[in-house]
Amino acid sequence: MKSWRVHGWGEPESMTLEEIAPPEPGRGEIRIRNHAAALNFFDILQIQGKYQVKPPFPFTPGAEVAGVVDALGEGVTQFRPGDRVSAMPQGGGFAECSIAPLSHVFAIPEKMSFEEAAAMAIVYHTSYFALAHRTMLRSGEWLLVHAGASGVGMSAIQIGKALGARVIATAGSEAKRKFAAEQGADHVLDYSDASWVERVKEITGGGADAIYDPVGGDIFDLSSKCIAPEGRLLVIGFAGGRIPSIAANRILLKNISVIGVLWGGYVQSHRDYPRKVHEALLEMYAAGEIRPCVGAAYPLAEVPRGLRDLADRKIAGKAVVQM
Repeated sequence: MKSWRVHGWGEPESMTLEEIAPPEPGRGEIRIRNHAAALNFFDILQIQGKYQVKPPFPFTPGAEVAGVVDALGEGVTQFRPGDRVSAMPQGGGFAECSIAPLSHVFAIPEKMSFEEAAAMAIVYHTSYFALAHRTMLRSGEWLLVHAGASGVGMSAIQIGKALGARVIATAGSEAKRKFAAEQGADHVLDYSDASWVERVKEITGGGADAIYDPVGGDIFDLSSKCIAPEGRLLVIGFAGGRIPSIAANRILLKNISVIGVLWGGYVQSHRDYPRKVHEALLEMYAAGEIRPCVGAAYPLAEVPRGLRDLADRKIAGKAVVQM
């Protein structure tokens, strides 16, 4: 099978597309013949050696796939060969076949495409964990979502609306602001214009109850100035590059909470959690409340180009690979 391989830290263009033997599923594992895989910003960081998970060389990046069951490991009886599934493999997604543990494999609804299924896994699980679990977002609250046209931003807007929140999104271009509005945001602001902080306070009447921040850096700093008393500032990631800090007196004076959202770490110690969340997400999907938007698709041979476009902020929604 064809598989992208990383032999040393570098850029996406340094990967090589190689012919290797398909991996064999172990006990409790499933091999999937991939029809689609999703691209994520953390894939780039992992290739560069900047991500917290550093697999031994050579390795294949990619953590979201969708396809058909190809082979079953010992003890797996819930699926059969040929079943349509999505999965979150622990690496190995940018290949014609991937291995995933049973706890991270889910049946695909009949009306969902392989591309949509691959685009749903990590970002929607992350946003559900952030909004329904870590902060327990309540109906009627104001939710501010940064990077509203990104994959995580798209999922946060949709899930926030499904939970009954009023949503403000930020994005950096007119096209991306239009995209965020199409996902359900009630208001969309330009984060490159510093007046967005005052606009959030004006729209909400004092500040956002919950702020979803996958950017960090200056965006985090400014978010602390437009959060409501007793608000919750969710730390999703640091796509902006700088890991920010906050003065403890600011947390004290407004009674705010700064909440970490490390979905991957949580599911490592709560193995049943992904299946429960996926069931909730599929209910939202069936109700028309959420729908992954695939903004770009690339053939397997062009994974480096797709990752470069993602790094250059050229994609709204999710980018996928089609096998």
